[in-house]
Amino acid sequence: MERNIEKSLIGTLGIEMKEVGEGKVIATMPVDERTRQPYGLLHGGASVALAESVASFGGMMLVDSTKQAVVGLEINANHVRGVRSGVVTAEGNIIHRGKTTMVWDVKIRDEEDHLICISRCTLAVIDLPKSK
Repeated sequence: MERNIEKSLIGTLGIEMKEVGEGKVIATMPVDERTRQPYGLLHGGASVALAESVASFGGMMLVDSTKQAVVGLEINANHVRGVRSGVVTAEGNIIHRGKTTMVWDVKIRDEEDHLICISRCTLAVIDLPKSK
């Protein structure tokens, strides 16, 4: 299955995966007209999209992509500080890796390393349909 990230929400929001390791992902996202709410602050939904993208990308790296996929099952986020411009960086780390679920902790920080958002994302590990 070919994944075209540039034509997905990831590309639309300008999210870039910077580091991908076993159970850890770091990504950035600009705070600009695509990701701000009408009051000029980073939109909480954009932060949640960044957090789920980081967790999902990390989860994909931990399954056999010929047999399984990961999908978001639940996500929560606490927005603890506003940001109006620049770039935010999300670091996701796996907390739980089970046969059917994964839980990721994602922290989003601004360019001054201030915590902007903390999120926990649960992924479901699903089996792909078998080819005929």
